[in-house]
Amino acid sequence: MTTEAGSPRSGGYARGRATRAEILDAAMRLFGEVGYRTASLREVAARVGISHPGLLHHFPSKAALLAAVLERRDEVDEAAFQADLAAGHEYVEALTRVIERNASRPGIVELYATLSAEATSPGHPAHAYFQERYRRVVDRAVGEFERWRDEGRLRPGLDPETAARLTVAVLDGMQIQWLLTADAPDARPDMAAALRAQLNAVQAP
Repeated sequence: MTTEAGSPRSGGYARGRATRAEILDAAMRLFGEVGYRTASLREVAARVGISHPGLLHHFPSKAALLAAVLERRDEVDEAAFQADLAAGHEYVEALTRVIERNASRPGIVELYATLSAEATSPGHPAHAYFQERYRRVVDRAVGEFERWRDEGRLRPGLDPETAARLTVAVLDGMQIQWLLTADAPDARPDMAAALRAQLNAVQAP
């Protein structure tokens, strides 16, 4: 049966989607602040202003909520990245633009830094997610550096996988340094500039 726009049922769906989005935003902030293990669903519900059973109506477990938070952030970043590539930006510039956008959303940087460290434990519910995410990120970078090698742009003696892993390591390390200087914004390192410097270092002279 079709539900017409403006009907009570349609309004209920809209409210449900809005509540779900609020829950994801609140969970993202809380997971970034205190980590997944410390965060509680009751605290997420309190931040949104709904009951604990009300939250469970949308997400039946904390692991399900975590999966939805990570999926949402990946969808946003991937869509923006692909849009930049489609607009004619090179891989390096498209990646730099992702970093610049995330620098304006410190909660996202904190979320991934906190959860990726926690998820090194095989028993963490996001362990498999981060394994796959790093595999995907490294593989994409390897593909780019293979192109550089074929075009004579990669530093001689440096293989594409090493260049890719070094680049990812620089990005992760800069995120930690950036987060640790939250109390001194003027002293925060420029993550995009660090990425450009790393990419210059792996280019052929």
